[in-house]
Amino acid sequence: MLKSGVDEKLDTVLSFTSQDLRERDEVLATIISPHTGKPFNITGDVDDAMKYALDNEGLIEYDAERDKKLLRKIDLYMMPIMCLLYCLQFMDKLSNSYASIVGLRTDLHMKGDMYSWTGSAFYIGYLFFEFPAVRILQRFPVAKTVGVFVITWGVILSLHSVPQYAGFIALRTILGMLELSITPAFVIITGQYYRKEETFLRTALWFSSNGIGQILGSGAIAYNVVNNAGSYSITAWKLIFIITGCLTIFIGFVILAHVPDTPSKAWFLNAEDKRLVIERIRVNQQGFGNKHFKKEQFIEAFTDIKTWLFFLFAITNNVPNGGLTNFGAILLSEGFGYSKKQSLLMQMPFGAIEFVGCTLFACCYKFYPIRLAWAILATVVTVVGQCLLGFVDNHNAQFAGYCLNALAPLGFICILSSIASNVAGHTKKTTVSAIFLIGYCVGNLVGPQTFIDLEAPQYTTAKVCMLTFSLVSLVCLVLILLYYTYENKRRDNAEADNAEFMNIENIEFADLTDKQNPFFRYTA
Repeated sequence: MLKSGVDEKLDTVLSFTSQDLRERDEVLATIISPHTGKPFNITGDVDDAMKYALDNEGLIEYDAERDKKLLRKIDLYMMPIMCLLYCLQFMDKLSNSYASIVGLRTDLHMKGDMYSWTGSAFYIGYLFFEFPAVRILQRFPVAKTVGVFVITWGVILSLHSVPQYAGFIALRTILGMLELSITPAFVIITGQYYRKEETFLRTALWFSSNGIGQILGSGAIAYNVVNNAGSYSITAWKLIFIITGCLTIFIGFVILAHVPDTPSKAWFLNAEDKRLVIERIRVNQQGFGNKHFKKEQFIEAFTDIKTWLFFLFAITNNVPNGGLTNFGAILLSEGFGYSKKQSLLMQMPFGAIEFVGCTLFACCYKFYPIRLAWAILATVVTVVGQCLLGFVDNHNAQFAGYCLNALAPLGFICILSSIASNVAGHTKKTTVSAIFLIGYCVGNLVGPQTFIDLEAPQYTTAKVCMLTFSLVSLVCLVLILLYYTYENKRRDNAEADNAEFMNIENIEFADLTDKQNPFFRYTA
């Protein structure tokens, strides 16, 4: 250790070198936790970015213009492939909905709620494999792990064209186990490259690519398959699964070749760029990640009120999503009176509104930098849409309400970017991501079950449930905003009494949680 200072409250290490990191359990410094008010030890088990930062100390000279160029380079090399993969994974989810109106239910002899369970089965697999998957993502290289998952799920999706009902349910369950890796991996990757204020727009770009997936899936693939059904030797619904599965396999290999596991291994960055990435994310009070499981961070994730607000929001926000993802095409064809081909085409405006609307809302962050405010506004618009869908006896108004539901993901995007920027400590981040996505699973499990077969084609219960759960999700967003505001003020007041903390160097990369780090501030 190079420097140290002692006062009556704590023993503070001002700086240390890579030599101090040789032992994971060695205590490097002791600080006061802003959450508990008790001393907390910083050990050698730090973030992967710490050693890289120490080895390059003094070699990095920040330049604003160069940073802008670096940001553009990162966007150019990372955003397109992330958007493309998210687009494809949503096409894969929607393939079940497309297939449902072109023979799937008939060929597999589905009656009653049997089709509802094809939607729920996906999220059962998602639910039960969530914690193992995020542990795998923490333990092994992120990009390589995702690539393997993507290739495997492409194979499983292609096999959807083979089985009877029981086998179809089994494959849907396995598909859920594989697709769940994408969102937590992208949360990690986004946090590795982008500053807090940059994560909202980038998360919106890759997540709202679901909309592009809906446009391509319903228009370019499903519609054309159905329109030319007589030209193929296999039925249309089977071909939909085969096409989307093969596309997914191809993208999986692209992920393996293109996406780096950390910025320090990025093939498209030179040595100076890699050093600058370290500096640009320093403000996040986080680094690249830590491959070691930390029990105290795991426990903290479960005792943090934010975790459960995120969890409740995920459930309530995704009950409507689960229903519309699986019953959107059925609602359009049976409820609104469109033909099968028209129902596929009429899903394209929904996708366009999701991509354009969510991205524009995220761009508005530049003018009013409180992302939760924009998420709250988008959720209010969604509630209006659900009122039109459920309680107005006019097909045009109902269709408008259906399309306004495309803005519902903005709240989910906001919380995903919040996990990337406002949850620190790698074990804690992956744990909170897992809990949040379990809530996502629960919501999507419940959603299809609200569409009761006896109520077709109006599905009154489903429409009432969508509105009710959306209102609760709105309350969750408001509570999260209030919590961030309160906690930041409390920490600002505490910092005024503990100015000596400011002398600790590279604390950003010590793999501390947001509750352990006295310098951490939440971005609303």
